[in-house]
Amino acid sequence: MDEAKISRSRLARTVGVTAKTVERWVADPYRVPHPSTRDDVAKALGVSADVLWPKAIRSAVKTGPDREIVSAYPYRNACSTSVWARLIDGASTSITFAGYTNYFIWQEHPRLAERLSAKAAAGCRVRFLVGDPESEVTRRREEIEGVPLTVSTRIRITLDALNKIDSSGVEARFSDGHIALSVFTFDDEMLVTPHLSSLLGHESPMLHLRRLGDDGLYDRFASHVAALWEEGRPIPTA
Repeated sequence: MDEAKISRSRLARTVGVTAKTVERWVADPYRVPHPSTRDDVAKALGVSADVLWPKAIRSAVKTGPDREIVSAYPYRNACSTSVWARLIDGASTSITFAGYTNYFIWQEHPRLAERLSAKAAAGCRVRFLVGDPESEVTRRREEIEGVPLTVSTRIRITLDALNKIDSSGVEARFSDGHIALSVFTFDDEMLVTPHLSSLLGHESPMLHLRRLGDDGLYDRFASHVAALWEEGRPIPTA
């Protein structure tokens, strides 16, 4: 057995794989071990993983603007409620629900009012940007959708839920500017739904984003929501 094969055998024993597996790594520069094994190999050899597998690492790791995309869903309801729950419960600085009705939030997440009230009491800024149920934009959208559970009804369900929240830290404003785009932010993570034609919100695609730098996808959408919030109209108290 030559020296190279001996070295590979020793490496295989060190990281707990077979010598044949190491041979495959050597023969194919695009074959990369699992993350934990990759770390063990790099540690054993005293070099970084990108030195050992530069081509594979570059192809596996996002480096452009899309690196902020965590997941993409063809439909909003394809995203598990557990993802929403993790984002809601994990946020500590700010939460923004900028859907036009935000109706589905109350239907899919139990005790949401209490959870948001506790968040606000702990110092988290909680904001709702909703459509005006009396606006012309809402009326036109209702004509387009043509469903029994109208847009204005769904908005009023959200407004009723907000009125019942026992916390002055939960803010809400009216806006007509996000009728075609829903943005939900949770600290440095975000769920974005661009609404397609006459489709309902749950039928439209959604992106899960994580902020990684200035002026990326997250910041572009966040700036849009911030501008709408500043231009938003006060919601009359019940």
